[in-house]
Amino acid sequence: MAKFELKLPKMGESVAEATITNWLKNVGESIEMDEAVLEIATDKVDSEVPSEVSGVLTEILFNVDDVVQVGQTIAIIETEGGSVSEPVLAPIQSNEPVAAQKIEEQISTIKTDLNFTPDFSESDKFFSPLVKNIASAEGVSVEELNKINGTGKDGRVTKNDILDYVANRENAPVEKVITQPVAQSQPQATKVETPKAAPVSVNGGDEIVEMDRMRKLISGYMVASVQTSAHVQSFIEVDVTNMFKWRDKVKNAFEKREGEKLTFTPLFMEVVAKALKDFPMMNISVDGDYIIKKKNINLGMAAALPNGNLIVPVIKNADQLNLVGMAKAVNDLANRARIGKLKPDDTQGGTYTVTNVGTFGSVFGTPIINQPQVGILALGAIRKVPAVIETPEGDFIGIRQKMFLSHSYDHRVVDGALGGSFVKRVAEYLEAWDINREI
Repeated sequence: MAKFELKLPKMGESVAEATITNWLKNVGESIEMDEAVLEIATDKVDSEVPSEVSGVLTEILFNVDDVVQVGQTIAIIETEGGSVSEPVLAPIQSNEPVAAQKIEEQISTIKTDLNFTPDFSESDKFFSPLVKNIASAEGVSVEELNKINGTGKDGRVTKNDILDYVANRENAPVEKVITQPVAQSQPQATKVETPKAAPVSVNGGDEIVEMDRMRKLISGYMVASVQTSAHVQSFIEVDVTNMFKWRDKVKNAFEKREGEKLTFTPLFMEVVAKALKDFPMMNISVDGDYIIKKKNINLGMAAALPNGNLIVPVIKNADQLNLVGMAKAVNDLANRARIGKLKPDDTQGGTYTVTNVGTFGSVFGTPIINQPQVGILALGAIRKVPAVIETPEGDFIGIRQKMFLSHSYDHRVVDGALGGSFVKRVAEYLEAWDINREI
């Protein structure tokens, strides 16, 4: 008999941890190779962890709701036969020169920013590596950690416990000393209170419902985005009559030939990807004082889940897809989002996001930027409206299919000229849609 360590696998480029939501197998139960052992949740999607071997589950190292780092052993599986060894990875070699001076400067900066490193050996309590890292980053001392009432097993302090503590500590009144010239009379200190959320009164008939895990995450992302980016919006009305008529003409033939429904979404995605190629400074991210120009155009597609929450799967290299490929990608991601089968990689790497608020009847909206991107486009409802039509013989009133495009962008790096020009280009491509285009 040999023992195999089941580790939390790497689930995406920027996914470093996951929360265990459910164990599908109990200690003593048999497991087949590739059979799901447990369910986990990242900050984006839910997933299953399969076994890499066949055997019997002999030990579970983490409980439900525990946060586990990628690469940590989460269970022990006893297998038949000889020892199960893990592959030995060859050391990574790089031909690129190491910028030693820059690395030293970064290390020096980090050391300067950290006022102290708590000595956790002074405490009798167990703290996970994640909790220790958060404590070090937020300047939480061992004495403070010991006072936190943990909600984990045996009173263990969890990630949520320390984050709540840090948030409440930051909301507590602080004293700020304002230094003035010696010649003037100077007060010793001025108390500056951080604004607190207004108290909510609860009546006897009110129902209190706790946010689910995803809603809490979304809430945090939205607040963080508003605090990070200087949001501004540009709006433009678009005549999409030709596109509307073209889709209506070809959608049945398209579905019969490709086995895929042709919705409006891939048409919009195709146009947005084309406009991003024209305006590459909309396809960027911000890192401090640096702008990162993205090589690939990866379009996020905001999708509503059955429970009312929102998720943003990503169409990778959208500018390289033809309309058939775009339609297949859109339908695949949308379908897997509805049934909860998205993989962590499906939500990673987005460089620009499109959200369709018209699905719910909204004419336009002011969406919040999906960090670390710098722009998001909201598609309003397509409506029949009377419009002035210009012809060589004169102007007349006709019925047209129109919609609003709402472009939210980060005014730190995108000014009104760029933000407005980009959404105008999207509108121009839509209005110039070829009514005789071949599918």
